[in-house]
Amino acid sequence: FDVITAKDGVDAMSTLQDHSPDIMLLDIEMPRMDGFEVAKRVRSTSSMNELPIIMITSRTGEKHRQTGLAAGANEYMGKPFQESKLLSSIRDLLTITQ
Repeated sequence: FDVITAKDGVDAMSTLQDHSPDIMLLDIEMPRMDGFEVAKRVRSTSSMNELPIIMITSRTGEKHRQTGLAAGANEYMGKPFQESKLLSSIRDLLTITQ
């Protein structure tokens, strides 16, 4: 995979103006703009609203999971996660969108 990183949510949104990734891996807890807000903004932007989003976070409670999915995440994974599960989710989401 070719990977582009962002240091926080504001940087992620700026990066998305210059790049069109196939998928986004997103944490909730980031400075300046959290992952929930990033997901909402991606979903409300017509050029990115179909971008698959996997949230990977230490916030594993059902409340956070529901908030993440409502914000637009396609998949919600808790930390620590199994690499095989992440790769499987990535493949599944990329197959659906292509």
